[in-house]
Amino acid sequence: MSNKVSTATKAPASAKVPSRKSNAALRVLRAALRTWRGRIGAGIALFVLAIVFLGPLSPASPTDFAAAPFSDSSVEGAGLLGTDVLGRGVLDRVLHGGLNLMLLAFAATVVAVGSGAIIGVIAAYRRGFVENLLMRGVDMVLAIPQLVFALLLLSLVGPQWWLLILAVGLSQAPQTARVVYGAAQSVTEKDFVKAVAVWGVPTRLILARHVLPNLTTPLMVELGLRLSYSIVLIAGLSFLGFGAPPPSPDWGVMVNENRIGLASNAWGVLAPALLLALLAVGTNTFADAIARANLGENRGEEAVLNASISATSKGSK
Repeated sequence: MSNKVSTATKAPASAKVPSRKSNAALRVLRAALRTWRGRIGAGIALFVLAIVFLGPLSPASPTDFAAAPFSDSSVEGAGLLGTDVLGRGVLDRVLHGGLNLMLLAFAATVVAVGSGAIIGVIAAYRRGFVENLLMRGVDMVLAIPQLVFALLLLSLVGPQWWLLILAVGLSQAPQTARVVYGAAQSVTEKDFVKAVAVWGVPTRLILARHVLPNLTTPLMVELGLRLSYSIVLIAGLSFLGFGAPPPSPDWGVMVNENRIGLASNAWGVLAPALLLALLAVGTNTFADAIARANLGENRGEEAVLNASISATSKGSK
């Protein structure tokens, strides 16, 4: 009887572990921002995002004729970056061309990380047949290149915005599932997870309240990586004609339609390509800073735990 009482009193204390992990995730984020790598990555990403979200506030229209096609900045009315293949201002189209791409990339990232996290956590927790079924399915999708997988889905219906989000998101979900599966295996073996399972708590609540909160930092890293890959994939699909239809401004479309005029006015290609590259570099650098900060956090926790164990052993002697 005493054993049952002691177990019952200890279970609520173990259920508080996820909140401490949530605080640890905030500490990791702050630690990443204190490093030069994190500051540079965040600064570059925020600079491009400012252009993406503040650019559409520009009063100039991205579809108005400005000057002769592929005019440079010295021509009157051509603007700071000259004109594109149809004589529209390159600067105006760059300012307006990132918002649609970024919204699609954000949505695709949510699909990728959300679906991948669900698959990875369920596979790590359930084990057995469910684990083999889910992870072998992940392996099958991983064998197909991401761009080919997205093109395969888009070829079935056409360049619909919702299908573009699903195609890019689902093509990246296996990578997230692999990462979350590896990280969740150790979490599902923790005593507090087994304790709430013994209490009869439904599986969905165990995963949502006790497993996923302990995977916050890996998920943060995956969000940064998947966002950068989503940006590149959606821009590549727009380049191939699966993005926003003309005359809507789009960075991927701009690279495609202005490449014939590189010798006359290279800014029609360089400006959107440079912003895409900067955004990918910024998000990847910041995600790397988070990963390094998380490694330092884990090492610090391990050192504290070893010190506590050593002190306990000495005290018992």
